Amino acid sequence: MHSPTLPRWTGIVVFQWLPGLVVCLLASGCITAPYRYGSNTRYHTSEQLASITQSQIERGQRRPVIDGIGWVVGIPDKIVLWNRRIENHNISVETEQAIAQYLARNELTTVKVRLNQYAPGSDWQRLVANKSVGWGWRYTLGTASWLGETLLPGRLVGGDHYNPFTNTVHIYSDLPAIAIHEGGHAKDFARRYYKGTYAAGYLLPVTPLWYEAVATNDALSYLRAEGTVEDEQAADRLLYPAYGTYVGNSVSTFVPALGTPFYLAGVLGGHIAGRVQASRLRESRQDSVQQANFEVPASPDAELPPEPDTVPRSSPVRQQ
Repeated sequence: MHSPTLPRWTGIVVFQWLPGLVVCLLASGCITAPYRYGSNTRYHTSEQLASITQSQIERGQRRPVIDGIGWVVGIPDKIVLWNRRIENHNISVETEQAIAQYLARNELTTVKVRLNQYAPGSDWQRLVANKSVGWGWRYTLGTASWLGETLLPGRLVGGDHYNPFTNTVHIYSDLPAIAIHEGGHAKDFARRYYKGTYAAGYLLPVTPLWYEAVATNDALSYLRAEGTVEDEQAADRLLYPAYGTYVGNSVSTFVPALGTPFYLAGVLGGHIAGRVQASRLRESRQDSVQQANFEVPASPDAELPPEPDTVPRSSPVRQQ
């Protein structure tokens, strides 16, 4: 069946309004303050899975040839998100520490993080042990997801993601914001009672926007609470265009003939939104500092405190 023919000017209109739509959705401010830390008392977890999650973070051994192929395969994603560290298959200590701290601060004790690691046997054990997901979902969609990871290993094809059926985060990009974003998915699923049904909802049209918005919001809010201004800005410039890809894909499902223009417009809008937000962040921080340093002049009638007779030459410094 052929797609309906659309006038040529439709593509031009798409590039005009879709970037603006992404900017309105994202740059308007989706960060929740103050940040809400997770608690294991509110999670629905599996005791069987907890018993086999001894080491939360594991690294794959160096494989120069395989990792080199993976780096080349990831070139399109590097271009789309304009970052050479996307799917570079060389995870730094900085990124490892970022996701480790995120898991600890949110008490996500049963989540496994694989840094550029291929371990289908271990992942199958985790799938079987994850009793927090109904067996019907685990041995249907869960098995399908495990099989996909086994036959199309991320070690080669990339694709940072979270698997809710094994409760495992797979990281191939050396970017703390991406690792924390995937951790946000794990936190989101940890709070769900019907995890299998919730995971199946991701397969429906447009619904990925909700899941990705939750994880993106959590990552940005967390970095606002725990990170530096530079950390936040780097995340804005990365996670906004990443979300824009989902916006473009979701909108294109209604007009398949314009799938590529919608996708590109969504990415462009995300890049614009991310840079706008990063610029606003710097300005808002500067305004906060100026406000804190602003002193209101005292009233002429105000009584001034007496001057001390002596001024100590040194003051105690608190040990860090």
